[in-house]
Formats: sequence, C-alpha cells, structure tokens
Amino acid sequence: MKRDISYYRDGLAAGSRDALGRAITAVENNRPEAQIVLQAISGRTGRAHVIGITGPPGAGKSTLTSALTRTFRERELRVAVLAVDPSSPFGGGAILGDRIRMSEHALDSGVFVRSVASRGHLGGLSRATARVTDVLDGAGFDIVIVETVGTGQAETEIMHLAQTVVVVAAPGLGDEIQAMKAGILEIADIFVVNKADSPLADATVRTLHEALRPAGEGEWIQPILPTIATDGSGVADLADAIENHADGFDDDLRLKAASQRARRQLAVAAAELAAEHVRESDDRIIDEIAERVLTGELGLREAAQEALRSVAR
Repeated sequence: MKRDISYYRDGLAAGSRDALGRAITAVENNRPEAQIVLQAISGRTGRAHVIGITGPPGAGKSTLTSALTRTFRERELRVAVLAVDPSSPFGGGAILGDRIRMSEHALDSGVFVRSVASRGHLGGLSRATARVTDVLDGAGFDIVIVETVGTGQAETEIMHLAQTVVVVAAPGLGDEIQAMKAGILEIADIFVVNKADSPLADATVRTLHEALRPAGEGEWIQPILPTIATDGSGVADLADAIENHADGFDDDLRLKAASQRARRQLAVAAAELAAEHVRESDDRIIDEIAERVLTGELGLREAAQEALRSVAR
C-alpha cells in the first residue's frame, strides 16, 4: 500500500518507528514512494550533526560506536546509527544486519540503529546512504553516526557526508600510518587510538603525531585520543571533542552541509542515469566510440563526452 505524505510527515515528527523504517526502506531501495518521503522531510533537514566513524578493519569501530552512542544518550541526545555493511552477493542486502554489538540499545527509544548495504560501491558507502542520513536528520535525531565498512583509502568518501570524521586506528599500525597519510589520515577531524590498553598504543599515538601536518592559524587542531571502547575509557573525551568540533557549525553551515549532500546525490543519480543510457543504447555510434577506446585512438574521458553527446541527441 502506497502511503501519502502526511503518513511520513506526521509519523516522523511523532517518532514513529514504523514510519521511519518504511521511509528508510523506500529511499534505500529507490522505490517510487521515496519521492514522497523526501517531500515529507523537506525543510526539516540540516539540524543533526553527522559523525563519520572510519578506519581499518579490526580497529574496533563497532564497539566504539556503541560506547559513543551510550555516552551521547547519557547527555540526553537522540542518536541514530547507520552501519554500512558489506553487501550480500545474492540479494544486495547488508550481511551483518543491525550490529550485534549495538543490541544494548535495542530498548532505548532514543536510539535507532540501521544497517545499510555498501552494494559493492567503491567508497564503501552506497548511493542511498546520504538519503538515509537525510531521513534520520529529518526525523529529529540530534546525532547521526555513520560507521563505514572500513576499506582503507577508499573510505575518504565519508568526508563528503559527515561534518565530523573520526578515524579509528588500532595499536601497532606502525608504517601503515605513513602509507595511509595521503588518504584517510588527511580527512580526519579527530583521531582515536582504540584498544589503548595495548602496550603498542603509545607508539601508535607518537607515530600519528609525527604523521600529521601542522595546523595553520585558526585551523582546527586534530586531537589524538586513546580509548578502550570495551570498558568505555576515553569515550567521554571523544564525545567532548566531537561536540567541540560541532560548535563550529552554526545553522547556516548545517543547512549548507545538507545542501551539499543533496548535490552529491544529484551528481550520483545523473551519473547512473547516463551510464544506463550508454549501456542500453543501440546506437552504432556508441559501438564505434568503444572500438576507438579499445584501439587507443580515443582517451576514456573524451570517449565518455562523445558518448554522452550521442545519447543526449
């Protein structure tokens, strides 16, 4: 049954889990009802602070996300968590489901946890993640945490979604930190060395300090915080650092961030539509362009421009 705009607008405003779940499903799967959902949240986005949690696999991101959620709830903030999981090779859905480690929050009405599938997307974030973030923002959550799948430098995409990016490292990374420097390290607003009870943790903190570029005058100084997510040590300091970083975002900046998310959604949708037209075109010109790429006569970018002009006619 197709639901109208009042169902979503009133349901999301009232905190209905049913309306929220259906709204997310609609936008994640790009159903016809998705447009109604986006209309329902129009004018209500740009209020939540979006936090990206990223870093190498095995750093303890899920445990840290759960502990951070607990800390924000103690501060009476409503928290939504989007856990970006590897996609099922069959149905395309998230394999891990709503993370087991987040089960402690299952009965808390102020917490909403949802897994979204990466669907093989290069950056580990599906094209729908930004729209789901907008739905959670429009549903009135104060904090939206996006925990990424953790696939190295490709995770830099999170910087285009989150206002505060937390990069989580594990003790003993050593030379790997230098290798990461050109990518994931440079997007971080806050660094966390999790599992700080490890004897290798202090050395990892020192290596991070050495890898960072000095902050310019008036720039945010990236803190490096040790945590032990399993017992909550250092998590309050992390929450403080996030709130200090968030203080730099006024209402105009939050609305600008929401607008940038919408712009990126438009760019992705346009790229997918163009790719679909090129794939499905029976125009002989497309075949000729492809052959010229194969022989090296035409560069890929120039070929793409010619292909787009062809399908646009």
